[in-house]
Amino acid sequence: QAQLVTSGGGLVQPGGSLRLSCAVSGITLRGYAVPWSMIWYRQGPGMEREQVASIISGGTTNYAESVRDRFAISRDSAFTFYLQMNSLKPEDTANYFCNFRRGTTDVWGQGTQVTVSS
Repeated sequence: QAQLVTSGGGLVQPGGSLRLSCAVSGITLRGYAVPWSMIWYRQGPGMEREQVASIISGGTTNYAESVRDRFAISRDSAFTFYLQMNSLKPEDTANYFCNFRRGTTDVWGQGTQVTVSS
């Protein structure tokens, strides 16, 4: 059974950094012809959920303009994905979710809260 466990959120001052983790279990990313994608979303207070960053099989990444050059999505293995967040701003405050998609598979992590405040 596929599971995504999200962690790494917390309280940070403006200009600070955090690295979010998304640990994947129950899914094998290698050895399959079907493309996959891992997407980081966030949802701030009173805001709609928005896509922040994504990575697809093969390594191609994409970023929202609001986080480009500040955030970076990566993976250390087939099991864990990361969102490195630098130069954080108060408007980055949100619940952050990771989402894995492959074919008909669509699995969400539970989310982790990021609060940027002085």
